[in-house]
Amino acid sequence: MEIPSSVDMWLESAAASFGTPSYVYFMPLIENRVSQLRRAFGRRFALSFAAKSNPNPAILAFMKDHVEYLDVSSIGELRSAVSAGWQPLRISFTGPGKRDAEIREAVEVGIGELILESVREAVLADKFAAELGRVQRVLIRVAPTSVPKGFGDQMAGRPSAFGIDWEDSPRDIRVIAALKNLHVVGIHIYSGTQCLKPDALCENYRGFLTIFREIYAGTLPKPEKLVLGSGLGIPYHDQDVPLDLEAVASGISAEIDSFCSLPQFAGTQLVLELGRYLVGEAGYFLTKIVSIKTSRGTKIGICDGGMNNHLPASGHFGMVMHRNYRMHKVSAGARPGDVETVNLVGPLCTSIDKLAVGVALPSLEEGDVIAINNSGAYGLTASPIHFISHAPPREILVEASGIRDVTFIRDLPVTARPADQ
Repeated sequence: MEIPSSVDMWLESAAASFGTPSYVYFMPLIENRVSQLRRAFGRRFALSFAAKSNPNPAILAFMKDHVEYLDVSSIGELRSAVSAGWQPLRISFTGPGKRDAEIREAVEVGIGELILESVREAVLADKFAAELGRVQRVLIRVAPTSVPKGFGDQMAGRPSAFGIDWEDSPRDIRVIAALKNLHVVGIHIYSGTQCLKPDALCENYRGFLTIFREIYAGTLPKPEKLVLGSGLGIPYHDQDVPLDLEAVASGISAEIDSFCSLPQFAGTQLVLELGRYLVGEAGYFLTKIVSIKTSRGTKIGICDGGMNNHLPASGHFGMVMHRNYRMHKVSAGARPGDVETVNLVGPLCTSIDKLAVGVALPSLEEGDVIAINNSGAYGLTASPIHFISHAPPREILVEASGIRDVTFIRDLPVTARPADQ
């Protein structure tokens, strides 16, 4: 993959100014992605950013002015979002393991919607809302019976912690709707992610629309909001074909328009929830070669950052088999044909700390910087940064005004104190 020279210039500057290992996030690339989505889908969808994909406070603050909503998955993310300037009414809270104290705090803060994954959560939310003298807005998450082939992570049609099974939804939705201190504003569905096939994505959305129609053929009042998990994927590997977003939009837009013309959905807001598709391709992980060795005929580059900083690139974040991420040597300046096959490993004392196996790169020397592409989502916060106690990587932001360090050292949030039990 050819990297624009302007990107490499900033990566080289980041490595020189802030060191490695480090993550570099390009805000103009995120802006461009938002614009692509707006152009493709027009006014059909509002956009929601899944904070779990990249909860850096600077990213959260940036997103506040570019998408309508934010979805958090813990009370720690909610606190970070509010600190970054998000109004609680624009935030939803999803996740199958919400603790009592988290639900109460979210209601107390005035969160826009709790996304209910079970009747248990609904009963707790109703209880806390009553104690606080409020009526809490909620979305009910429904787990479909199937997801089309082509999704990297499938969350439907199998036993799952996520949402209410579709076959149980008539019973459970009635129970939730009867709770006096909850206001059911709509339904949330997220059945799969990391899909690069337009036909599969359109088929998935059609399934969502069918579920919505069947649920609201009953006695529920007209929904205010319906959330569709986007499932839009990014090309992590050299063999991946980038998603044709225009094909997705043209393949489903007419059916969305027909759906929205139905009386029970007039005025309903459709929300597309996205994570990696917004920020993944806007981020790069930089790591420096600290040592070169040849072992039994294989050249190995030992890097200053490995799976402790970037677990997904090592293949231990949902991959069945390790596949190299797209990567390149920063400012390689290599002549045509000046390429070699190497293994790249991290600094950890474990054989599974591998960033690349048999990757083709320009000839490497100690001190060279490698950029692992598509690292803006599920990078740092998905990684075991405390393993072997290396210093955490820096986080660098590139924006119109220049480049700056936005490293955020995270403390684990206290979600349930002894007094809360």
